[in-house]
Amino acid sequence: MVDKKSKDPYMPEQVSVVPANETTWDELTAVFGTADYASRCLCQRLKVTGWLWRDTTIEQRCEMLAEGTACGDPDALATSGLVAYVDGEPAGWVAVEPRTEYPKLAKMPIPWKGRNEDKTDENVWAVTCMIVRKGYRGRGLTYLLAQAATEFARERGAKAIEAYPMITEPGKEVTWGELYVGARQVFKDAGFKQITHPTKRRVVMRLNFK
Repeated sequence: MVDKKSKDPYMPEQVSVVPANETTWDELTAVFGTADYASRCLCQRLKVTGWLWRDTTIEQRCEMLAEGTACGDPDALATSGLVAYVDGEPAGWVAVEPRTEYPKLAKMPIPWKGRNEDKTDENVWAVTCMIVRKGYRGRGLTYLLAQAATEFARERGAKAIEAYPMITEPGKEVTWGELYVGARQVFKDAGFKQITHPTKRRVVMRLNFK
C-alpha cells in the first residue's frame, strides 16, 4: 500500500517506469487527474498548431493524447511518454519524444535563444513535460522520471536529449502549473549540462549521447 503521508524520497525499488503504450488509458488519466492544469492541457500545448484553448477542445486533446501514447498497445512502434508506478499505482508521467514531434517548440524563441541549431534534426529528443499525481508529490519522483526518459531516448537511438526546466529557489514556492517543464536540479542529476540561460527562470539543458 502506498503511504501518501510520508515525505521520504521514493526508493528505486518502489518505482517502475514503463512506456505509455504498455499502460491503460484509465491508469494514464489517473496521473493527469481531473482538476489541475494537466487535466486540461493533456500534454498538447507544444503539439497543437493553434492556440491551445481557443483552437482545440478537451475532447480533441484527449484524442491526441490517446493517439500519441498508444495506450493499451504494447506492440506500438512509438509512444509519446512514460508512466511511473509507485508500488503498483500510477503516479507520474514524462513526455519524451524526438524534438520534431513538438511543432510549436520550433516556433518559440526561448529554446533557441543564443544558439544556432538545426530544428529539424529528428535525432535530438526532448523532455517537455512532467506530471506527478496528487498524493505522490514532493518525494523525488521527477528525478526518477528524468533518468528513465534519458535511457528511453538513448535506447531508441537518440544522439542527444534536451530539456527546458525552471530554476527553483529554496524557500520559494513554485506551482505545479509552472513546474511542468521540470526543475533544473532534476536534469543536472540525470547528467544534463546547461547550454543556455535564455530567461531569468528558464534554462536549456542537454545531454549528448554521440
